[in-house]
Amino acid sequence: MADQSAVRMAREKETHESQGSATSVPSITEDLDCDLDALGVNEIRGVCERLREESRRRTVALASAVHELRTPLAVMEGYMELLFSGKTGPLNEKQQQILEDMKANEKRLKTFIADFLTFAAIETKNLNMNFEVGDLNNCLAEVCSLWMPRFQQKGVALYFSPEQDFAPFAFDHLKIQHVVSNLIHNAWKFTPPRGTVWVSCEKYYWERRLREEPTNMEKRRLETRKLPRAARVIVSDTGPGIEPEFHQEIFNDFRKLSRGNASDSMGLGLSIARRLVNAHGGKIWVESKPGSGSKFLFLIPIPKA
Repeated sequence: MADQSAVRMAREKETHESQGSATSVPSITEDLDCDLDALGVNEIRGVCERLREESRRRTVALASAVHELRTPLAVMEGYMELLFSGKTGPLNEKQQQILEDMKANEKRLKTFIADFLTFAAIETKNLNMNFEVGDLNNCLAEVCSLWMPRFQQKGVALYFSPEQDFAPFAFDHLKIQHVVSNLIHNAWKFTPPRGTVWVSCEKYYWERRLREEPTNMEKRRLETRKLPRAARVIVSDTGPGIEPEFHQEIFNDFRKLSRGNASDSMGLGLSIARRLVNAHGGKIWVESKPGSGSKFLFLIPIPKA
């Protein structure tokens, strides 16, 4: 009986597989070119699922390819360091300049790789959040200290204003540093020499259920509340500013403003910042107008004690 049951199950499986192979799955090109108005609800759902899976598959494939670039890049970096050391012989002025240009482009490529791998991790839901109780002031001060040499080299002032009365709370230390570093990078890139960039944080009462204009009762509730509901981080600069029509668009994937040094990025910095802030349950936005600099702000909810 057991043998007969096994044979019957094998035949049913074979029949099912043959029927499945007879029904061809539409190609991605067919899904993209299909007339949605002519499809039923289930067919549209199938198209969406196939396109979603294809998007995820391509993102993973691109991330794998980008990750493989790290090995030859590390080899190139080793050879450049060897040449810089002078162990292979002295360099003339022209050779020194070529090596410095190579080093700058190698650093730029490493930034591209890091940004895309972070983007791919977020897209494929492989981003691991590590919430630990920490000091936001120390977190931001550490980022500013890492950026200070580049600001000094360009002749741009960088100031950090901490919140004096900030109790530790749970957040992902590295992810917030990534967000702030991306914002500082933008400020450094677009602020001219002798300009200024300010980084600050403060306690902020963020009641997301309130309307734009709170009622008198809601105002009293705001005034009597003892604890802030969020931390607000601000990065402002004296750069050229951003036109109002781009205030939402600049946070989209691969979106770059058409400026002289826009080629120094993939257009993922602000997109990654937005996604990392959203992963904290927060929000990010920009306040700016042409000729008046830019101010990027984001909120991180403070968990209830």
